Amino acid sequence: MQFPLSFWDFGLWLAVVAIILLATAEIISSYNGEATIFIEKSRLEAAALILGLLFMFIVAIRVYEIITLP
Repeated sequence: MQFPLSFWDFGLWLAVVAIILLATAEIISSYNGEATIFIEKSRLEAAALILGLLFMFIVAIRVYEIITLP
């Protein structure tokens, strides 16, 4: 059984993952106690921003398609 995943579903997945990564980066930055999680905040923020930009690219493609429809 195959699960069909369209281009727009992939865009929604990118948006959700980017939001989760950005929220995680903010939670980690406010943690003042002894760190038991070794995650580099800069890498986490960079990954979130890249995924967010990919989502915005997909949105731009969708807007272009809507505008150019006859």
